[in-house]
Amino acid sequence: MDISIDFMFNGKTYTMRPEIVNSILVVLVLCIISIIIGKKAKKADFREKPKGILHIAEIFVESIEHLVEITMGKKNLPFAPFIGSLAAFLAVSNLLGLLALKPPTSNYTVPLVLSAITTFLVHYYNIKLNGVKAYLKQYIEPIAILLPINIISQFSGLISMSFRLFGNVLSGVIVTGLLYAAFNSISIFITPFLTPVFHAYFDVFAGLIQTFVFIMLTMVNISLAIGED
Repeated sequence: MDISIDFMFNGKTYTMRPEIVNSILVVLVLCIISIIIGKKAKKADFREKPKGILHIAEIFVESIEHLVEITMGKKNLPFAPFIGSLAAFLAVSNLLGLLALKPPTSNYTVPLVLSAITTFLVHYYNIKLNGVKAYLKQYIEPIAILLPINIISQFSGLISMSFRLFGNVLSGVIVTGLLYAAFNSISIFITPFLTPVFHAYFDVFAGLIQTFVFIMLTMVNISLAIGED
């Protein structure tokens, strides 16, 4: 069911891999859902208890805000929309395996870009809130000779976060594919009965766990850079 897209640029043909196509699909789905929720919220009566998709949206928003508050401090609640968007994208992406689609995070480009955004925010707000002098000073502490090591340590989080997410999701895709091949070689009739168990673990349980771990690391890295309450 995975779809790749070929396109031409400067006379050369390039192929957009299924994982990247699926990431665009996830973004479009989340945008449509957000528009629907926004329209319903405008028409809703604030004196009545929300129902349906509005109720789900309210639970999600409150959960993200509570998580940000206890992890980053109350003053950092403005980061909640970013963390919520990141959580929604990762959760939906990691659950695509249930639809026989490749999760976008199984392509290293996607986790790398998400980690790069987090790294940018860490350094941007570190400079904005603490000043350029304090930002540069941390690279020569406790002694100037540690400058190369401090530079590496500041940016090593980008690699570790991206590889952690990529490795866990890709391993789930590979193991699930191997199990499908093994079951089909025995009998195609037993495959529909056995594979749902592995999808429940690799796509639902492991996928949501990796989502939680990634957003927690994002919040911790940002809060360490800008300070907590």
